[in-house]
Amino acid sequence: MRKLLFIIIYLSFISPAFADGNKAIENALQEYIKGKDARIGVAVIINGKDTASVNGNRDFPMMSVVKFPLALTVAHWIDTNGMSLNDSITFRKNDLDEDTYSPMLKKYGKSRNAMTVRELLEWSLVESDNNAADILLHRVGGTSGVTSIMRQMGISDEIVIGASEEDMHRDPYLSYLNRTTPLAMAQLFNRFDAEMRNTSLSYSVIATMLEQCRTGIDRLVAPLLSSDATIGHKTGTGFPTPDGRISAINDCGYVNLPNGVRYSIAVFVADSGYDMARTSAIIAEISRIVWIGLTG
Repeated sequence: MRKLLFIIIYLSFISPAFADGNKAIENALQEYIKGKDARIGVAVIINGKDTASVNGNRDFPMMSVVKFPLALTVAHWIDTNGMSLNDSITFRKNDLDEDTYSPMLKKYGKSRNAMTVRELLEWSLVESDNNAADILLHRVGGTSGVTSIMRQMGISDEIVIGASEEDMHRDPYLSYLNRTTPLAMAQLFNRFDAEMRNTSLSYSVIATMLEQCRTGIDRLVAPLLSSDATIGHKTGTGFPTPDGRISAINDCGYVNLPNGVRYSIAVFVADSGYDMARTSAIIAEISRIVWIGLTG
C-alpha cells in the first residue's frame, strides 16, 4: 500500500512537467508551421503516453509510408499461416513495371520470377521499391485483403489502403486513396516499437529494416545523424501537381534516445509550394524541434 501511495505521489509531481514539456513542443511546432506554403500535419507520442500534435486528426496521403502498414500485414499473414520469411513468392515478368521506382528491377531486370518474403520486404522498406510492394500486396489479397488483415490486427480504420503502386502509376491521384491521420500513424509506430517488434521474428526483422532505411536521410533522420539515437522510419514521396506543387513529402517512424526517452513521430507535408529539398528541410526542422525539446 505504501509503495502504491509513493508511486501516486511521485506521478503527481512528474506529470505537470511532462505536460508542460509537451505543450512547449506543440507550441514550437505550431509557431514553426504557421505561414508555411503547405498543409502540414505532425504527431508525436512520447514514452507511449504523452502526445503533441498539430493537425493530428486530419487526413493526409501516405505515399510510400503505406509500405509500413503493408509490411505489418505481411508479417501477420506469415505468422498466422505457419509460414517463414524464407518462403518464396513467385511473380510474372508482367508484374514488374519498368516505369516505376524499382531499384530491385534495376539490379535484376526481369531475370527472376521468385523472391523470399524477406527479400521483398527488404526491397520495399529499405529501398522503397514499388514493384516489391505490389508483389507483397497482391500476395496478401490486394487492397481488400490487406484491409481485412489490418482490422484483424487492430490497426486504426483511420489508416486506409485503397490503391496499389500500379494503380497510382496509372493515375497519380489514386494515391489519395492511401491515407492516414498523423496521430493514427504515430500510434502505430509507437505500438510497433513498444510491443510488436518483440513478438515474433517477422516483426523483429521489420524493425531492423526500418532502422536501415536508405531513403529520406534529409528528413527526420537529418538532425539525429550526429547523435546516438536509434531511428526506424519510412518515407513517402509524392508527385508534381499541375499547379507546380508537390502532392506530398512524408516521413514517419520511432526514435530511441540515449537518455532513455523514446518517441514516435509522424510528419506529413501535403500540397507543398516548395521544391523537394526545401520541403524535406521542413520535416528535418520539425524533427529537430522535437529532439531539442526532449533533450534540453
